[in-house]
Amino acid sequence: MSVLASSDRAAAWRPPTLFGTRLKRAVFWGCVIVYLVWSLTTIDIDFARAVAGLPRALDIITRMFPPNFERWPLLVTGMLESVQIAIAASIVGIVLSIPLGICAARNLAPKPLYLAARGLIVVGRTFHEVVIAIFFVKLFGFGPIAGLLTLAFASAIFLGKMLAEDIENMKEGPVEAVRATGASFWQVVFYAVTPQVLVKTLGVIIYRLDANLRHSTVIGIVGAGGIGQTLSASFSRYDFDFSSAILLTIAAMVALGEWFSDWVRRKLR
Repeated sequence: MSVLASSDRAAAWRPPTLFGTRLKRAVFWGCVIVYLVWSLTTIDIDFARAVAGLPRALDIITRMFPPNFERWPLLVTGMLESVQIAIAASIVGIVLSIPLGICAARNLAPKPLYLAARGLIVVGRTFHEVVIAIFFVKLFGFGPIAGLLTLAFASAIFLGKMLAEDIENMKEGPVEAVRATGASFWQVVFYAVTPQVLVKTLGVIIYRLDANLRHSTVIGIVGAGGIGQTLSASFSRYDFDFSSAILLTIAAMVALGEWFSDWVRRKLR
């Protein structure tokens, strides 16, 4: 009898839901619907203007095909510049992220240094790459130097944050053992910290390089060099067939970068 009762209870059991009760779930989805309705009614969406733009959008898409690769030297030059910006920015970002990540680790750095480094990371993560690119374009003018500085800064902030979190989550045993030998701070970092975070950090670096390849095409639209700047100019001249060729090339580059990133991560496992 007890076996039948336990089997009935097992058949009736359901995993706990996110909201706990049906009332909480209904209230949550009701709030979501109310928020969506409020948003759509307050952001002043001009549906007539959107509908009027559909024929223009169809005309642009029609003029984008077939893609025009006749100006391939300009296309290759822009792509190479984007790749150079992404790789150089990744290297500079890696170099800057190491001291930043160490200073932002609570279990390694003194509290004032830790707070200063964390504050820099928080401020740096506040701004999107495009906003940073606009700032550097205003400082240094149009060209790849603004793109390089933008992605280097963003990479240093991102990699520094990830490195600091990996250091804070590492095992303290090896660190205490090396400290017990009388090792200096940098010897502790080299012999106890680095072996624990190296593989994961390499994976994050590869991911950031892949992200920089994509971001280098976006920041160029605001004048920070690379293929994005070429794309922006082609749209400005209404060369939609050449724009299509640029977009296809960007897609191929991003796909190649994604494949390379997956290949490296598989090798690191």
